[in-house]
Amino acid sequence: MTGLGVGTQSFFHQPRLKTMNPSFEPLSSRRGFLRTSAFGGAALATGIASTARLHGRTPGANDRIRVGIVGFSDRFKSSLGPAFNGLAKDHNIEFCGVSDLWNRRRDEAAAWAKKSTGIDLPTYRNNEELYEKAKPDAVIISTADFQHALHLAEGIEAGCDVYCEKPFAETMADARHALKVAKASDRVIQIGSQRRSGSSYHAAFDYLKSGDFGNIVCAEMTWNVNQPGRWRRPDLCAAIREEDTDWARYLMNRPKKAWDPRKYLEYRLFWPYSSGIPGQWMCHQIDTVHWFTGLPYPRSVSANGGIYQWRDGRSNFDTLSAVFDYGPLDDMSQGFQVIYSSRFTNSAGGIKEVYYSNRGELNLDTRKVSSNGGLSKRYADEMKMPANLLAERQLKGEAAVASAVTGSDPMTTAHMLNWLECLRSRKATNAPVEAGYQHSIACIMANAAARTGMKATFDEKTQEVMAGGKVFHV
Repeated sequence: MTGLGVGTQSFFHQPRLKTMNPSFEPLSSRRGFLRTSAFGGAALATGIASTARLHGRTPGANDRIRVGIVGFSDRFKSSLGPAFNGLAKDHNIEFCGVSDLWNRRRDEAAAWAKKSTGIDLPTYRNNEELYEKAKPDAVIISTADFQHALHLAEGIEAGCDVYCEKPFAETMADARHALKVAKASDRVIQIGSQRRSGSSYHAAFDYLKSGDFGNIVCAEMTWNVNQPGRWRRPDLCAAIREEDTDWARYLMNRPKKAWDPRKYLEYRLFWPYSSGIPGQWMCHQIDTVHWFTGLPYPRSVSANGGIYQWRDGRSNFDTLSAVFDYGPLDDMSQGFQVIYSSRFTNSAGGIKEVYYSNRGELNLDTRKVSSNGGLSKRYADEMKMPANLLAERQLKGEAAVASAVTGSDPMTTAHMLNWLECLRSRKATNAPVEAGYQHSIACIMANAAARTGMKATFDEKTQEVMAGGKVFHV
């Protein structure tokens, strides 16, 4: 499966909807991406840059590719690792080491590797040791949300190709830093937005590009669960000891705080270690908007939320609603809304992703195109207009898997396969670094709007998210 360019395709090709202002420099351009401020807070003095292999070894067609594991997470163990192992024999790849700050996770990684592959996997206390001693050609990163962008930059500076879990970044400072490092390198990067490798999503992309659907007028996205234990790890929190990990290294460039096992193991519940709902769930669905339309970020976002049910000390919301305004920056009369809602407190409505035009809907859950809601003959006749209804059709491909434990999720396997193939071909992946940068802008805007109560916008010149006229930051 070949990589699709980011920000270069747009189905906004019909005459009544203009394309983006020619004077607007899209985020897909190199100069636009690199017009950024310096990385704020150079607390990333990890020493990796001093030993960097800035342009690492490019594997040949028959070379064995050695891959390091950065963070032995639940996501890695349940999905990324099995996907990799299922492809290893046919693609001449192998794991060469694992880095994790917690000794328990290192032991678990070694046991997992022995059981699943039969190898004795070397373990390392931190990334410096991994890069110095194992010397991987590539790495898979599945660490805490706020660490992804920083670890991606480390991996690139160590000369590695990178598969990096989403969210790409939780702050614009981190996003800009990682993007600048990535764009200055020749490394192959895959962001873990696996929808971009899903066959049904590629079918939807092709259908929208054909023009048959018409202009998008709205999209509705939900992610509803009723799980009090979601992102909670009470047993592990009781078991972990500060002396068994490296708390200072874990915090990276976040504010220095006293040891807190919940911030270490339940980080998704606490800002600024995670934005929670935006970084975990919204980033998947909002990414399809950017991919399908070629629009790099929303014009504005309004959002609010709260902790309405699970008052367990968390600081991230258990309920969030956001409205995104998308469209060309030079014509505010054209565009569409994305209405997003998510809650932990009631699962009614489930998980959905539906795009609407005047002609009907494209439902990415059922993978059906229908005339539902389209302009019917009855109402068209009133205005002496023709009816405007879509022809029914079923898109090919599989549905997205929404569970945190995806196992043999075919989209994750396809996404891993795409990365491995690109390691050989050196072509762009399905979800290159620009895709991660763009979903980060949208999610940071939603987080900013919800936390400040102000409409959020994006300043193209400074590459900052603004809320109430002020820069949003940690």
